Amino acid sequence: MVIDARGQGCPKPVMMAEEALSKIKEGIAEVIVDNEASADNLEWFAKSNAFYSETVRDGNEWRVKIVKGYACAPATAAQKAQATEKDLLLVVGTDTMGKEEELGKILMKAYFETVKTYKQMPHTIFFLNAGVKLTTTNADICPILKEIEAMGVEIYSCGTCLKHYGLEDELKVGHRGMTNYIVEGMKDFLKTVWIG
Repeated sequence: MVIDARGQGCPKPVMMAEEALSKIKEGIAEVIVDNEASADNLEWFAKSNAFYSETVRDGNEWRVKIVKGYACAPATAAQKAQATEKDLLLVVGTDTMGKEEELGKILMKAYFETVKTYKQMPHTIFFLNAGVKLTTTNADICPILKEIEAMGVEIYSCGTCLKHYGLEDELKVGHRGMTNYIVEGMKDFLKTVWIG
């Protein structure tokens, strides 16, 4: 089946794919989108549901094939371990800690430095609202987040929030994401922690 999701904003392409795939036991859905963020979100959706996916860019369009069902080889022990180690989802909804802005910025930087130093890593960090400034324009924290990402942490910033603040082209670390990461995170992760 082919799903034309061109011109649809986040999270509509994923919702369209999910609805179509929910109606079949096995098969292939090819979703056509007109921006890379939607293609990334579709790949994430496929991965989080253990579907195979592949993406091909064709000019200003992306075609994401998502395969549901079909018998595959059993997962290896390493794949099973990787699938079960989603211990902590960290959601950051602000660029400061607490009400005092100047102190809050110092505390936020110290927090991420401490996470890095002590290697107390969440599986995934999702930035939303003013938190997306930390992955875009904050020159003090972006380098720290890049180091944390290099240590294996998945980092996402809310696409709607990036657009709201005019920061869509400023993303310096991680990937664009959508708020369903948080909703699914309540099910997929052992624990969810919010800052802000």
